[in-house]
Amino acid sequence: MANTAGRFVWHDLMTTDPDAAMKFYDEIAGWGTMPFEGSSRPYTMWTNNGVPLGGVTQLTDEMKGVPPSWMASVGVDNVDDSVAKANELGGRTVMPAADIPGAGRYAVISDPQGVPIAIFQPSGEMTGPGGQPGNGEFSWHELSTSDSKAAFDFYSKLFGWESTGDFDMGEMGLYQMYGQGGVPYGGMMTRTAEMPPPAWLCYIHVPDAKESAKKIESAGGKVMMGPMEVPGGDWVAIGTDPQGAPFAVHSSKPE
Repeated sequence: MANTAGRFVWHDLMTTDPDAAMKFYDEIAGWGTMPFEGSSRPYTMWTNNGVPLGGVTQLTDEMKGVPPSWMASVGVDNVDDSVAKANELGGRTVMPAADIPGAGRYAVISDPQGVPIAIFQPSGEMTGPGGQPGNGEFSWHELSTSDSKAAFDFYSKLFGWESTGDFDMGEMGLYQMYGQGGVPYGGMMTRTAEMPPPAWLCYIHVPDAKESAKKIESAGGKVMMGPMEVPGGDWVAIGTDPQGAPFAVHSSKPE
């Protein structure tokens, strides 16, 4: 079992139309689905090559004001301790810690800049992502925020994330990469006034980001940026699904 502490271990899509979303992401990522019986409301798990990696659920009336969006979960050793620490560090509790029968314990917090993220403590063995991400897996997690330096300080203290390098984006400032043990998990940047509101953006690894960008459009989504080459030779495209949830696709540098 891989150590899941500090790693992104689960990804939930909250949407207005789960059935349409399932069809869309099957076309883009090749995901399957699997029902989950331990939830108080209908919940379907995403699977990649038969392995669960997240879930999809309907936005409810109680969630009024929440737009269709992805929520990533980071593994922790103790959810309650992590919630308390997040609050001590200037974050806040969005959803108090609660048990998910047969799965583990879960909570949603927000960082001091107001961006939400989930934390998860598995009740049993859970294989954490490790090594080079394969196609259909989430490969990068990018935070656009009002203060990337303060955000990095918060997450490094909460999850033990370390700097894995950075690069200067010119007028857009510094792009701070982070991870554990030298393995990068994603990047953080201070948003400009023209960019969307502060949020996490999850990237799905695909064989060819250029081809996936075409699929996004043909399947009813929108490409907002790209496809474009990024430093190191990888390719990315950023878009939204047909219900409006932002996400991105990422392909590795062609050999």
